[in-house]
Amino acid sequence: MVFFREMNLDWLGRGSLAVAFGLVAFVQTVEAAAKRPNILFIMADDLGWMDLACQGNKLVETPNIDRLARQGMRFTSAYAAAPVCSPTRAAVLTGQAPARVHMTSHLPGQFFPKDNRPQPADMVPAIGPEHITIAERLKEVGYANAFLGKWHIAPSAGPRGKVAPGHSPLGQGFDINIGGTSYGGPPSFFSPYRNATLPDGEPGEYLPDRLVNEAIGFIRDHKAKPWMVHLWFYTVHWPMQAPKELLKKYANRTGPGLNDTRYGAMIEAMDLAVGRLLASLEALGLNDETLVVFTSDNGGFSGVSDCRPLRESKGHLYEGGIRVPMIVRWPGRVKPGTLSGEPVVSMDFYPTFLEVAGLKPTTGKPLDGESLVSLFQQTGKPRREALFFHFPNYAWHMDNRLGGAVRAGNHKLIRNYDDGSVELYNLKSDLGETKNLAKRQPEIAARLNRKLGQWLADTGAWMPKPPKPRGR
Repeated sequence: MVFFREMNLDWLGRGSLAVAFGLVAFVQTVEAAAKRPNILFIMADDLGWMDLACQGNKLVETPNIDRLARQGMRFTSAYAAAPVCSPTRAAVLTGQAPARVHMTSHLPGQFFPKDNRPQPADMVPAIGPEHITIAERLKEVGYANAFLGKWHIAPSAGPRGKVAPGHSPLGQGFDINIGGTSYGGPPSFFSPYRNATLPDGEPGEYLPDRLVNEAIGFIRDHKAKPWMVHLWFYTVHWPMQAPKELLKKYANRTGPGLNDTRYGAMIEAMDLAVGRLLASLEALGLNDETLVVFTSDNGGFSGVSDCRPLRESKGHLYEGGIRVPMIVRWPGRVKPGTLSGEPVVSMDFYPTFLEVAGLKPTTGKPLDGESLVSLFQQTGKPRREALFFHFPNYAWHMDNRLGGAVRAGNHKLIRNYDDGSVELYNLKSDLGETKNLAKRQPEIAARLNRKLGQWLADTGAWMPKPPKPRGR
């Protein structure tokens, strides 16, 4: 308000002064109201669709995330961009499908079969400079951006998982990087962490608690301006480690919904950390001006997570590998206690956050997602007809078939790249993908297969290579 500071107010009477300063107060109020919303994006690692109490799991306790769901919208058909972590992370940052980015598997990337199966597709080792991340875009309008947790979208370039500056969060638009390295999983969930970007805490400090403490500190320091925090938990990735009191609490909890007691303890530990973070927003008076998103990077890890009723788990194109929990809270914009069955995917976060920040997509940069703001507000839905997936690489377990998938309406088609065969499922009547309808409904299968083929061509997807000749 330089205008009033530079004015000579001697000629003004008391009434005029009151009007003048009332105008100042009014303008300041308007400016405060026009502050762009904050964005808190929380992404768990390897958290399956059925791993939260609000999703129907009766063996895990997640009261804070459940409360978040009651306060906002819970999505029942949310998808990760890929059945493994690195491609999904790249998709969140770029708004582009892994097929277009050419990061289609978890780093270091390729696992090669010794039998007569096709060889995996080539892939890039990091996001190139041609990609403009969501953090870089939000900096244009004054956002302070923080990254905390698991990065895993660049190769190691130094000790303790250090990555090259241009490929780190600091080189991709974030102002701070706490914990982001080449690591797919932490050497330890307890300090000492042996992490290049996370100084050790007190012996025995638990990683989710530390990351949340850092997030709270960043939010407190930047509350006067808009901010975006990406908190990408290492939880619930291996190693299976949790505080002793929670390990004791879950010692006898196995059965439908939970295959490993340590896993349940880790989930609740993360929930407690999330609860502290959400409580800090309330204490700082930031609830009403903050969009909160909670989701996962892929399906649950086989052996510890129980993905039923979904088929398979992490590393597969079946629902257990790509369907994930997702919750959104945005007071005044999202009606509390709502459910959405609309299919959404990781690439949607980029255009959504652009719209929240009042930005438009960059000209000439294709986006494979759509803004979900109208869906949040129940005023509209995405215009697309289908979601697409491309996984031309083997997961670490080598049990998956290389393939692509498309979901359109209730139908989902999987194309197996090794022999060109297709599988067709009706997810409304067969969520567990037990009945292949490809021969019974050949017209639908052919139509979706053509759609998938066109999308692969449009994105310039890199495909698997022929099997190696025997004996080589």
